Amino acid sequence: MINVRGSLRSRSSNAEINISPLIDLVFLLLIFFMVTTSFVKETGVEVNRPSAATAEISENAGIMIAVSKSGEIFFDRKKTDIRSIRSLVARSLAENPKAQVIIIADTESHTGKVIKIMDECKLSGADNISIAATKHSGS
Repeated sequence: MINVRGSLRSRSSNAEINISPLIDLVFLLLIFFMVTTSFVKETGVEVNRPSAATAEISENAGIMIAVSKSGEIFFDRKKTDIRSIRSLVARSLAENPKAQVIIIADTESHTGKVIKIMDECKLSGADNISIAATKHSGS
């Protein structure tokens, strides 16, 4: 006679759950979220921004240039010279032609240096140049 119960018990004792497809799915989801997440660019220097009542929040933060109160210039978290701004901005614009240039200048930085940076950005082909400010409630 055929022993049906015995054969069912022997199969169930060796049953294993294969979790490798689940691990594959988790890694695919992780990669998907890492690729689609937009990261916030920082300038690499702490800057005390001036405030303005008409300041607006920009959704397209493309190319960021920071000027510290001592006059140091930072591009992509690296200290740079004013003479290299034109080529750096031109290279960034080649990657993203619609990028906005944002100059983040400290309140105590010299206006002349900020104007020179804006001029170098214009000469590199940038059309959309802004100066960062914090919004304050007007009085």
